[in-house]
Amino acid sequence: MAMNRDRNDQKNSEYNDKVVAIKRVSKTVKGGRTMRFSALVVVGDGKGKVGVGLGKAGEVPEAIRKGKEAAMKNIVTVAIDENKSIPHDFTGEYGSAVVLMKRAPEGTGIIAGGPARAVVELAGIQNIRTKSLGSNNKTNVVLATLEGLKAIRSPEEIAKRRGKSVEDILG
Repeated sequence: MAMNRDRNDQKNSEYNDKVVAIKRVSKTVKGGRTMRFSALVVVGDGKGKVGVGLGKAGEVPEAIRKGKEAAMKNIVTVAIDENKSIPHDFTGEYGSAVVLMKRAPEGTGIIAGGPARAVVELAGIQNIRTKSLGSNNKTNVVLATLEGLKAIRSPEEIAKRRGKSVEDILG
């Protein structure tokens, strides 16, 4: 049992995590209000893998731990090109949150708002321009960014799917 726990800790150690938002939420019950905390956590390895999780608990550290566990279960792989950007422009949508993502040349850096920045940084993208349109809800902006990154395909994937060469796709 102890060996299994050590293996999980080693697996988790290669992922960095960032707490995007902590909210105090309440539930009204017969005896009054019960306060809890909700934590939105993003985890990523900086090499193309990123995940998002939401944790809720009575104390903040416990909510963060639960959020991190949930994020580890929802890890997706992101396509990154040779200049550490995305292969093509894309718009990610989740609910009423829309995040426009544009590829950028080497040296541009990450131009993104807080919630979207956390996702692209932990995914390992170093050159990108993003603009959050629509809703400003942090949870939905993070999820819209993740949906967009998940949907982006590399030229190799598209060429394989169409049965063509990469040169035919890129022109």
